[in-house]
Amino acid sequence: MKLIPFLGFDGNTHEAMAFYAKALGGKVVSEMKYGDMPPSPDMDAEGCGGFMPRPEQVAHCQVEAGGAVLMAADGPQRDGQGGTTINIEVDGIEEAERVFAALAAGGQVQMPLAETFWARRWGMLVDRYGKPWMVNCMKPMGTAEGQP
Repeated sequence: MKLIPFLGFDGNTHEAMAFYAKALGGKVVSEMKYGDMPPSPDMDAEGCGGFMPRPEQVAHCQVEAGGAVLMAADGPQRDGQGGTTINIEVDGIEEAERVFAALAAGGQVQMPLAETFWARRWGMLVDRYGKPWMVNCMKPMGTAEGQP
């Protein structure tokens, strides 16, 4: 299991992550814009808490530095400020389902745990203490299953 900070921005993810990569002596290893993603029935204003991303906004960006990983995206803002979410990356579907259910107990599910084009399972929730989490069970990269 990996715990990865996931930063939320209001339209300046690309700039911020380039800055962090330079400051930390790392590099941006991936970046995808909302306009490059396949269509999803969950990506409407109702399913995203009123947030409708623009095609040029960053849906996912990843910086790696010294063995550490930092992820970010442009997304809905709490109180007009970016937020930090903890992304949990697990190895299997059963563990994803177990961890998601445990964290969701007494909390609020924002995106139910489901298969996506990048993950066997992915979901978002706010736990009973008000902290946001994502649970991710990635598809293998470099295989037909892991290609968008």
